[in-house]
Amino acid sequence: MRNPVARPLLLPVLFGCLFLVPLLVSAQAAAPLATAAVTYTEVTRERVFDAQIEAINKATVSAQVSGRVEEIRFDVDDYVVKGDVLIRFRDREQRARLQSAQAHFEEAEAEFKRIEEVYRKKVVSRAAYDRAAARLKAARAALDEAREALENTVVRAPYNGIVVKRHIEVGETAQRGQRLMTGLSLEQLRATVQIPQNLINAIRKQRKARVILGADSVVPAEKLVISPYADPKSHTFEIRARLAASVPGIYPGMLVKIAFAVGSERRLSIPLGALARRSEVTAVYVQNGETLVMRQVRVGNLLPEGRIEILAGVEEGEQVVLDPVTAAVRIKDGMVATVGEGE
Repeated sequence: MRNPVARPLLLPVLFGCLFLVPLLVSAQAAAPLATAAVTYTEVTRERVFDAQIEAINKATVSAQVSGRVEEIRFDVDDYVVKGDVLIRFRDREQRARLQSAQAHFEEAEAEFKRIEEVYRKKVVSRAAYDRAAARLKAARAALDEAREALENTVVRAPYNGIVVKRHIEVGETAQRGQRLMTGLSLEQLRATVQIPQNLINAIRKQRKARVILGADSVVPAEKLVISPYADPKSHTFEIRARLAASVPGIYPGMLVKIAFAVGSERRLSIPLGALARRSEVTAVYVQNGETLVMRQVRVGNLLPEGRIEILAGVEEGEQVVLDPVTAAVRIKDGMVATVGEGE
């Protein structure tokens, strides 16, 4: 059953709630804006040079035996895995030597065992025993040499990589030491650069570098190998900056930039999110109490920890609004005491 007395009592309460709604909305809209102070940030001072990428593992395999090439399994631009057979030589002579060496070894081993047995019974002299042991040792050495000669008729890849040049064809006769195939590995690369002598001490002290591959691609150097002496003609020092393994999009012969740390310096900076961009204008909203001022700024380089360098427009200690969109709305709605623009 409805209570007729309750309706008149509810009306003032409802009107009171409706009266409070604008106040609550206004209070919420006027909540304090989050700000950050304009501060100096300690950053690394760098010098940038042109550098060239080269493979750490680049080698030319040579013939260990003289003979005719019977098989070449890979060509230029082929990828090979460490241990893959690259080239086979004719091995008839080496196999015959191995069989002969194996037979001589077995004969010497049997003779030694027979002499050893009778020597223990003091039937033969120590000299006879020593001669048998020497023959066995020589036969074992000849067998090892024959095995190695047979193994050398097969040329294998020394590491994972790509064939970049072939120096021989099937059917040709190679001499011992002749070049056969050149390859390089893309798994370990480095940037090589010549540095002026006036910077070498600073670079030695810092030992930090970044390799700049493009506008959005920068990789740190894992290790710096600095030449202990200067080139007598150019008076420069060679530095090799080793890159992380398997960096995508980088190949030997490419030209890159490398930035060496040479010290540190202080730069005025703000959080990157505080920037407001309108067409060609870059600005920030500076708050001083209840006053918001949109001030045009000139920016520099991106800095670590999500900050950006400020070259002009604000000073150290000023407070910039971290949400420029909300700041712009408040200025438009007249929710601040005064609004101004600076340069």
